[in-house]
Amino acid sequence: MKQQILKFIEENNLSPFNSIKTQLQSNKNSIYKTRDAKSIHTKTLQKISNHFVFSDTSNLLNFFQFTNNPETIKQRQAFFREIKQLQLLDNSFLKQINKPKKWWHPRYDVSVVTEDHETFNKLKALNCPVQLLISEQDVVLLESKEVVQIINCPEYGRVLESLPQAIFIKDINEIYLERHLETFSGFIETINLLKENKTIEPINYLIDGLHKLISLTNNSESNSLDRDILEGKILKANELISEELKNLTFAGSSLVDILSKGILPENIKEVINNLISRLEIPRQVVEIGIPLKLDEPELERIIQRQNANEFSNLAESVKEQATELKQIPKKLFDLTNLLLFYDFLSGVNKFMKEEYIFPEISDNLEITNSKNLFLEIAQPISFQLSEEYKCSILTGANSGGKTTLVEHVLQLISLSQLGLPVSGQIKMPLFEEIYYFAKNKGSNLKGAFETLLTQMSKINPGNKTLILADEIEAVTEPGVAGNIIAATADYYIKQNCFLIVATHLGHEIQKILPEKCRIDGIEATGLTENFELIVNHNPVLGRLAHSTPELIVEKMANQEQKEYFKFLNYFLKNKKQF
Repeated sequence: MKQQILKFIEENNLSPFNSIKTQLQSNKNSIYKTRDAKSIHTKTLQKISNHFVFSDTSNLLNFFQFTNNPETIKQRQAFFREIKQLQLLDNSFLKQINKPKKWWHPRYDVSVVTEDHETFNKLKALNCPVQLLISEQDVVLLESKEVVQIINCPEYGRVLESLPQAIFIKDINEIYLERHLETFSGFIETINLLKENKTIEPINYLIDGLHKLISLTNNSESNSLDRDILEGKILKANELISEELKNLTFAGSSLVDILSKGILPENIKEVINNLISRLEIPRQVVEIGIPLKLDEPELERIIQRQNANEFSNLAESVKEQATELKQIPKKLFDLTNLLLFYDFLSGVNKFMKEEYIFPEISDNLEITNSKNLFLEIAQPISFQLSEEYKCSILTGANSGGKTTLVEHVLQLISLSQLGLPVSGQIKMPLFEEIYYFAKNKGSNLKGAFETLLTQMSKINPGNKTLILADEIEAVTEPGVAGNIIAATADYYIKQNCFLIVATHLGHEIQKILPEKCRIDGIEATGLTENFELIVNHNPVLGRLAHSTPELIVEKMANQEQKEYFKFLNYFLKNKKQF
């Protein structure tokens, strides 16, 4: 599965260096058929993605498409089981990785020459600094170039051999290898970081090979003569000579020789030679006299020769590493993809750090002691649907956990489809279509009831269909809502669907409860000393939840201390009748 994921990364141009998550095409084969259901799925994926560093890593979750094939789910579980068994992988250091920026360039100018037009066009396409040799004049002009790389030059080959900076190359792929080093330089910081931190073997292998090439980017200071430095030393030498001459005495004849013939006495020569030696001035570039001067022609000749030798030596060092340098683009490409893959492995590994259990595929929906990922402090929940009871009418107090339970079921389905482990022991069918109609949070808009019925009419029923509805009575009159919910449940039960319907109309529905339908309750059992509802979020199967308005009124009477709330509380507790 690793290779398939890496192929997915490549095909979708995903990268750890993308600051904004790459937008992929939406999954047209989603089992979630309503916007509300898709929203919970996205929320579940985000919970996993919180453990990733790179923006694009979360896109790898899209690799695990929805499926109704049990074997595919088992393969995914086997893949994640291997990850779960790995020693905890750390991806926190990946936050230090920055987008590559080229900073290295050769200290020398490279001129690539050829006589072949086809070779010329190929090198142009590779962005090499190539020149087509047409005449002998073109060859003469190359003498001033620092490094000359030569390929396919049969006519001018012998003349080019006389250039000390010439490098003959046979393979076009080895021309201007410096371009690979330029790209490589942007990754050096990342390579050093990965060298210091333990990851996975494929990354370690790449880093070991790439790390050895870093020395090629060390632009050490040249030992060649530098005109500016030499001029400074000559100026200093002349100052020191002036000081020394003040302490010397000359015979008249010596002074005449200095002035008329430019001949220096031995004692002055000794002073000058000592200063030249002390200041490390090459003797061959100095005109001995008072004052000292640079021998410009000789200096220019030496500098040109030294540069040619030095730059050609550097270029030869690059050429010697041709095999490794040609592999740089492929290795950096592989490294980039593997960084995303490692972030994925590490993030999923962290997500599975608790003792989660892989769900089982079953004909029934069975949830045993499962905690909701969306809650910081979650109570273990148990719940089930089967052939005996295919529908749950879920009743209970406001804020009791009805909506949370419905969304918990969606969360477990999403994790099961991915092949990931879940909290608690879970058995469930491989649902093919899921419809979730969330609680209407706005006002009762005109047409909302008709819209809801239209949406429910589009449900594709079957034994792999799950319908979840949360307080759908909010969009119509309470008097008829209970009948509509009961009739809807009866219709889809007969179509062999599974249903969970969260509602406050348990009393009304209980009187007309369809076959294979069960009323479950999430109850508030009292108030804390701070007058907060005490709720057992674990639903009691087969029992209608007791009404909680009395507890809510008691809470408000104690908190608000208003006469109206006190009167209601007294009235309800004493069951006073007018």
